[in-house]
Amino acid sequence: MYEHLESTFLTAVEQNQHKLLRVCSVYAEDADDKKDLFQEALINIWQSLPSFENKSSISTWMFRITLNVCMRLQMKQAKKRDRFRKLDSLTIGSVREEEPNLEDNERLIHLRNCIKTLNDADKAVITLCLEELSYKEISDITGLSENHVAVKIKRIKIKLLNCLKEKI
Repeated sequence: MYEHLESTFLTAVEQNQHKLLRVCSVYAEDADDKKDLFQEALINIWQSLPSFENKSSISTWMFRITLNVCMRLQMKQAKKRDRFRKLDSLTIGSVREEEPNLEDNERLIHLRNCIKTLNDADKAVITLCLEELSYKEISDITGLSENHVAVKIKRIKIKLLNCLKEKI
């Protein structure tokens, strides 16, 4: 039993790791954050694997877990930031944001920044869309109807185009 789970897990991770990492990058503040989110997602996927019921594809199921991990950790971080906001005035010096990877072009950087400004629901939908998941798969992951997914994607694309126009 254990060997089958391990084999299933390793195969699924190998097939989906790049996509899951990209999902994590949308919610991450920096490269270390992305790695932490990805690691936390993998731990959750491994721990949940015995309860996987094959009601959807394993990749759809992994996306759902990864999104839940990212959103849960994002909420925790927001609470921490709010709690320690008062202490910011006491810190010496300033904290710099990590520079984006040099290979990323300017347009991609702007798009990522625009995606990060979206609310959690929109961010999840557009991230899955960018991973080329079908409306059905996005529907299964988010719990929205396929029609609602289609409408949301259209509206999100308009928001992102407007945001990009402002940045470029």
